Amino acid sequence: MPWLAALPRNQVNWGPTINPDTCVSCGMCMNCGKKVFEWIDNRPVVARYDDCVVGCTTCGNLCLSHAISFPNIEELRCLYRDHKVWSAVKKALIAEGKIPRGRTPQEAAAPDEEAC
Repeated sequence: MPWLAALPRNQVNWGPTINPDTCVSCGMCMNCGKKVFEWIDNRPVVARYDDCVVGCTTCGNLCLSHAISFPNIEELRCLYRDHKVWSAVKKALIAEGKIPRGRTPQEAAAPDEEAC
């Protein structure tokens, strides 16, 4: 699925931060399907920040000690608006045949014009 059509991943500030003062090294974050974390010196560290799926917060939601945080989601939404990511993603999905070309009343609204 093209989450970032028209925007390079390294231009998107999205990924986890671990608070070392509250982390209890439970290891739950090591289940990340994108292998964002590595286990170093008996604790998890963020090793591949840009490999985190933009918008995903699963590790933070499941963290035993609430030690994982993410950037502000509203800043991400503004970035999507400013770079017209929603429109680009929709075009990519249509081109891939994942959604039909028809326009519904919801599609007529310009999603990239959402206020920040």
